[in-house]
Formats: sequence, C-alpha cells, structure tokens
Amino acid sequence: MDMQQIMAQARLMQQQLTDAQENMGNIEVSASAGGGMVTVTATADMKLTSLTIDPEAVDPDDVGMLEDLVLTAVNAALAKANDAANDQVSGITGGLNIPGLF
Repeated sequence: MDMQQIMAQARLMQQQLTDAQENMGNIEVSASAGGGMVTVTATADMKLTSLTIDPEAVDPDDVGMLEDLVLTAVNAALAKANDAANDQVSGITGGLNIPGLF
C-alpha cells in the first residue's frame, strides 16, 4: 500500500468519523429505575432528552428515594449512550482504540 492510498483511507475515515459524530444526536437510548417509575432518554452525544417520573414515585416523605431513582436512571441512560457512541465509532475504526474519540 503506497502513501497516497494510506492518505486516502485516512481522509475517508476522518469523514466517516465526522458523519458519525453528527449522527450521535439521532441515536436515542432509554433506561429506567424502580420498575419503570423513572425513565430517562438520552442521545449518543450525551444529552438527556426526556425524564419521566411516575406520579406514584413522588412521596413527599421520601424524597431521597426519588432522587436515587433519578440518579440511577440517568447514569444508566448515559452509560447506554456512551456504549452506542462507542459502537458507532468502532464500526468505523475497525475496533482501534484512538484516544480522544468519544
């Protein structure tokens, strides 16, 4: 493989990575906690897009439980979003771990 071919492949990979990054906002994942009492939706670019709390989860005498459910659901959704982003990128890089990418 000559240098021109390597450079062409690098430019193609760079374009594919740019396209994947732009697409991250279109990839949605959801996670819930408390048997669905709290549900969070996030995108692969790590933005929360939805938070749903079942009214039965709201107990004025136990705010701590609701806070724990929200944190659990948010962290689970962000973990799924991170996995989705990594899946997008690894499909382009062939599994190579390139520091600084997602």
